[in-house]
Amino acid sequence: MLTSTFRDRESAERAYSSLSSRGYSKDDVNLLMSDDTRKTHFGDHTPDTDLGDKAMEGAGVGSAIGGTAGAVIGAIAAIGTSVALPGLGLIIAGPIAAALAGAGAGGLTGGLVGALVGSGIPEDRAAEYESDIKNGGIVMGVKPRNEEDARYFESEFRRHNGDRIYS
Repeated sequence: MLTSTFRDRESAERAYSSLSSRGYSKDDVNLLMSDDTRKTHFGDHTPDTDLGDKAMEGAGVGSAIGGTAGAVIGAIAAIGTSVALPGLGLIIAGPIAAALAGAGAGGLTGGLVGALVGSGIPEDRAAEYESDIKNGGIVMGVKPRNEEDARYFESEFRRHNGDRIYS
């Protein structure tokens, strides 16, 4: 899995667009953010996008998918499986959400780090991402289908101001 933190909606939207350009769908992309970050970047006062729709779905709000061509981050928020963890103030959307939902509440007792480690992210990275999320970051991850995609996405994440890029 290739993962990165983005500090703002625009950077995350552009990174998601690079995934979409290679045929990856909202169902291939993991998205993690705090509920406060979701409200700031993807709340009612913000433009509709695919990634925003995904963030809203992660919060259990639900939103129509479609709209503008630049509607990228909403697609991440609009995937089929998403989990809102009110006790942690966390929105998780993507294949990782399915894994966490399958683990049940017991799988989340270790907090965010425990949830991330349980989904296969090494503990040291999980702790970094927890800090990033608490500080308003948007963590995005994808499992590249091949080495060429992995190199392309790593380059695109860097180009779009991604931090803590790991594969």
